[in-house]
Amino acid sequence: MKSFPECEEYVSDTKIVLQENKSKITFKNSNQEQIRKIKVDGCAINDNKTLRCDYVLIPQEDIEIYVELKGSDISHAVKQIQSTIALLSDDVKNKKKLCVVVSTRVPTTGTNIQQLQIQFKQKFNASFIVKNIQYECNLEDPLKLRS
Repeated sequence: MKSFPECEEYVSDTKIVLQENKSKITFKNSNQEQIRKIKVDGCAINDNKTLRCDYVLIPQEDIEIYVELKGSDISHAVKQIQSTIALLSDDVKNKKKLCVVVSTRVPTTGTNIQQLQIQFKQKFNASFIVKNIQYECNLEDPLKLRS
């Protein structure tokens, strides 16, 4: 991942909370590891034309977590994450990624979400999930998607 000194910080809190309006994700960091948190929207990517997600977390050198906190437009959130991966990832195809959309939209499952999960796995080596309003993810093994 590229460096953005003015847009990133290292946090070691037991809970790392990212929130925007009603959408919220909490990353459990029980071992208090140093996690690199990058604010993408309005900082690392700071123009109004480029699609970008809200945050990227780097819990380990070989894992990137892309987070979009969204209202209801899941398809726009997908485009934002895809654009951010293309612009910021060191290795679009091989580095492991977790892409999370926390949405106020219901439902979060269905054939369109399943198709996106397949596409993200093939194109970006990424797990893709959509959760409603609030979600917790364990940073000890984020790719297993355990709460």
